[in-house]
Amino acid sequence: MADFISFETLTRPAKPNTYLVAPDGLCANAKVDAASPDLLGSPRGVFSQLSEIIASERRWGKLRVDPEGLRLRFIARSALMRFTDDIDIRVLTANEAGGATRVAIYSRSRIGYSDLGANAKRVNDLLARLIAK
Repeated sequence: MADFISFETLTRPAKPNTYLVAPDGLCANAKVDAASPDLLGSPRGVFSQLSEIIASERRWGKLRVDPEGLRLRFIARSALMRFTDDIDIRVLTANEAGGATRVAIYSRSRIGYSDLGANAKRVNDLLARLIAK
């Protein structure tokens, strides 16, 4: 799972163990759970902030980073059962996102049918921390 996903062609499984945040119109084949908020700062600044947040989490680990393409891929492990989730992030420039810096984030569980809201919580917490910086 080393390659970055394409948000433009992403399709989601029928299982409710994924969560997707993206700007309107980015994901043609996937229903978005929430629209990406407008973020303060340049795309590179937002990318750096995301990298710092991810590095600060004990149970998160970067798998792949593309600073030029403003993409990140990392895994998160649950505390109790050590379940592994995959998370892809793409920082979008103002031209790509309709005038503001925005992000596309797709978090999904590797196993199981339901994640009991873990992916949504992770993405929303990550966004809240990013907005607070």
